[in-house]
Amino acid sequence: MSKLPDFEGLAMFAKVAEERSFAAAARAMGVSVATVSRGVTRLEQRLGGRLFNRTSRRLALTDYGHTLAERASRIYAEAEEAEDFARETSSRPRGLVKLAAPLSFGARWVAPMLPEFFRRYPDIAVDLHLTDAQTDLIGGGFDAALRIAVLEDSSLVARLIAPVHRFLVASPGYIARYGRPKHPHDLEAHRCLSYANRAKRDVWRLTHRKTGEECPITPTGPLRGTSVEALLPTVLEGLAITELPEFIATQYFPNKQLEPILTNWRLPEGGLYFVTPTARARPAKVSALADFLIAGLTDARWSAEVVMGWKPPAQRSRKA
Repeated sequence: MSKLPDFEGLAMFAKVAEERSFAAAARAMGVSVATVSRGVTRLEQRLGGRLFNRTSRRLALTDYGHTLAERASRIYAEAEEAEDFARETSSRPRGLVKLAAPLSFGARWVAPMLPEFFRRYPDIAVDLHLTDAQTDLIGGGFDAALRIAVLEDSSLVARLIAPVHRFLVASPGYIARYGRPKHPHDLEAHRCLSYANRAKRDVWRLTHRKTGEECPITPTGPLRGTSVEALLPTVLEGLAITELPEFIATQYFPNKQLEPILTNWRLPEGGLYFVTPTARARPAKVSALADFLIAGLTDARWSAEVVMGWKPPAQRSRKA
């Protein structure tokens, strides 16, 4: 005999005891009379005692049935409450969402959006993890993540929110002192700061926008860091060149603190994605956060085109 209780049989017994009729119990549960009869008979056989005295006109609980009916009804009621709670939770946004996001992007663009989100969804809490390290969504127990990358993990479900360009930048002071690189090979003579948290050695893979010429450059300089914040002070002080994502770089373009260099060349372009381990049976709380962030970030207010009307030279020439 299975050690798992016969919950279905107990539920059917409880409903028959309540309705005093197999037919009425079957209607209430949306099953056939034969299904209810088999369920009760199976339970009687499992328990080793009759639960009902049956005649053609009358159905009554046995003394043994009376001892079990109250407990079976309680189990049935608790099961209904559990299902109602689960159904409500899955359809109404509530609960905790564990979200990962890149450090700089999360602090600059995601965190300021959250007050409005909490006003709209007071029953949702967000556990926001800001890190530039690649997070393991499944292993880390995350519900979702914002990622800026060229995604390769097909086991994840990703929705593109907006493209994200990357720029090589230097301060006007650096350019005045050391000169403006004309070709990627010129970077070999310059101090170039790179990131220490990439899976492979940091390589800037530049492609000419018109000719398609490719030129990989390994940046070398006095500093490697795990975040943009670690590199920015040295670059802003005019001591080095670095690569910045668009959502950071464009903050420094309007007032000329930084300038894009080698604009006829492009770095591999990624995108901003909302990523979840699976799209199947996504909880309402995750869907609410996804819809809110996507709606607020799709316009890419950080983009160079939005901030200063800048477009890559090849795009300008095609439009002309």
